[in-house]
Amino acid sequence: MKYNLTPFLVVNPKSYLYGEKSLALAKAADEAAEKYGLTVFFTCPFADIRLIAGNTKDVVVTAQHMESLRPGRGMGHVLPESLKEAGAGAVFLNHAENSMTVAELCKTIKRAKELEMLTIVCADSVAEGLAIAQFHPDILLCEPTDLIGTGQTADDSYVLDACEQIRRIDPKIAVMIASGVTTAEDCYRVVKLGADGTGATSGILKAPDPAVRVHEMAEAIVRAFKERK
Repeated sequence: MKYNLTPFLVVNPKSYLYGEKSLALAKAADEAAEKYGLTVFFTCPFADIRLIAGNTKDVVVTAQHMESLRPGRGMGHVLPESLKEAGAGAVFLNHAENSMTVAELCKTIKRAKELEMLTIVCADSVAEGLAIAQFHPDILLCEPTDLIGTGQTADDSYVLDACEQIRRIDPKIAVMIASGVTTAEDCYRVVKLGADGTGATSGILKAPDPAVRVHEMAEAIVRAFKERK
């Protein structure tokens, strides 16, 4: 399936949610995707991919990691084909909580492309982002790792610099800025500055009503993207 990558929201519960609680938030994200007309990526544990994919229609179910391995030997590793068949349409790679070697990252991005899975690849600085951009991921999440979960977002100059430099290498890469993003206002700001999308974990899960927060973020992203044009 082909997705319009801009604008987008990543709902990323990491491993805080699983099973039915994960599905409940995924359904709220699914409703937001349909209502506001943006692409919503929903990450979930490997064991929940089929559950989420089978009970949603608009979110892009996103695996939280995978490896470059091919069918055959590889006991205990994450096989790309198994994720794809379970219903994953995208994969997160090189997150700060599960970083990869450069060699493995390059090979895994290629494997994802073979299977027509979208890649959301993380970098902890603009410099690292520029290096990863050479591998041509679909989405490049360029964020200062020390801001993750702090509620403090990157300043305007960082957002502007990251977007400009990454697009200079490959204008087809969608740029994501998300470190410290907590509120709908944060989402509006980074997209208005030039990011193609954003996302959150604690900003959603710690909200009084996570489902409402997802809708607020989706609306803000679409509004900012329209105003930017």
